[in-house]
Amino acid sequence: MPRYNELVGKRLRSIRRQRGLSLQDVQRLSDQEFKAAVLGAYERGERSLSLPRLHRLAGFYGVPVTQLLPQDDADRPVPRVPSGGMTIDLNRVENLTGQDAIVVERFLRGIQMLRQDFNGKVLTIRSNDLRTLAMLLDQSEEGFSERLSELGVAAELD
Repeated sequence: MPRYNELVGKRLRSIRRQRGLSLQDVQRLSDQEFKAAVLGAYERGERSLSLPRLHRLAGFYGVPVTQLLPQDDADRPVPRVPSGGMTIDLNRVENLTGQDAIVVERFLRGIQMLRQDFNGKVLTIRSNDLRTLAMLLDQSEEGFSERLSELGVAAELD
């Protein structure tokens, strides 16, 4: 069982680092629910997490619980993104308002789930994703792409 704890710990550390958080940041931002020393012990595989605690930690990081568990295919290569896509700043998406913002945020979360991409900072969407999102919002792909750039949410890829 210790081996499994180590694998869970690696996932915990990876998600925390992708969020740009230190152990102390997590302690502070969680209002002391996740103490730095205890979280460090989880990450080193020295302690086991209960399921309720794992669920709360996943909620804190904003990822599905399954992302905190070891993956059999975690070492598979990430497919190359075709040209014509965009990189979306997920932090800026959170600041959007209105019905379109709800649709955009829900769509991007769906892409994150499908790709198992939870770095929390940026998300690269393919041209087909952009086209689908524009259609959902009853806009042209070009117009929607320009609007995202104007809002500072997206930058076109080279």
